[in-house]
Amino acid sequence: MPIIMVTALTAKEDLVRCMAAGADDFISKPVNGSELRARVNSMLRIKHQHDKLQTLLQLREDMVKMVLHDMRNPLTSILLATEILLLPDFPIHKQPNKINQIISSVQHLQSLIDDLLLMAKLESGKMMLNFLEIDLNQLCLSALTNFEAIADQKNLRILSELTQSHLIVNLDALIFRRVIDNLLSNAIKFSPKNSQVILRTDDLDTGGVIVEIADSGSGVTENLKQVIFEKYEVGTLMPEVTQLGLGLAFCKMAVEAHGGKITVKNNQPKGAVFTVFLPKV
Repeated sequence: MPIIMVTALTAKEDLVRCMAAGADDFISKPVNGSELRARVNSMLRIKHQHDKLQTLLQLREDMVKMVLHDMRNPLTSILLATEILLLPDFPIHKQPNKINQIISSVQHLQSLIDDLLLMAKLESGKMMLNFLEIDLNQLCLSALTNFEAIADQKNLRILSELTQSHLIVNLDALIFRRVIDNLLSNAIKFSPKNSQVILRTDDLDTGGVIVEIADSGSGVTENLKQVIFEKYEVGTLMPEVTQLGLGLAFCKMAVEAHGGKITVKNNQPKGAVFTVFLPKV
């Protein structure tokens, strides 16, 4: 809390004593109302900036801890699988499973690193998107294929409801594919077993297209809908589910870089629907 000392003392050594005692500023008597208000407002601005800086530093510290924790899990998995493979009596027929475990962990690490690097470039404005005419439906189908094995582990059905055979949109295929991957990954992580995830596309009469990913998870509360696309914000905490609060922030920045918009609404009867709108041109 800022402290302003009001004193009739005017000697320099007295003012030094005021500051040494913990005061942030001082004002001499008789007090002038305008000067007092100006100094109070100045102290409040400094206090606001100080609090903001402390919050940012805490967020940075929390983010570093979360990223390190998230990296440690796949690294531990890689180390354990490698040590098991080196055991002289480890059965040969079980080796492919351990190798696949290592590959999956490496891909998880690569995905996390890529998201962090892409977000940094998007935020700095240094990333130039490579816009090409892309078949959005084919891009979505390709993403679905990659997630089928993960969905099978939870006995999830991934359904596609694509508007037509071809849906040509001008976008950066690599960046937008990561948007779809992030949204699908979240939908699968937060959906209960024996449920379904639906990916839809639609060609709007207004001249744009939408991509929707609907899940049957816990949904998003009204207050979280306002902040869930901000960095380090997470939705409902789930046990054994990694939640860094970076994936949706990346999606928002990537979609907006395409001139689009991303929103979330409730699914019926349960879950959430994330909708990405993109202009066609």
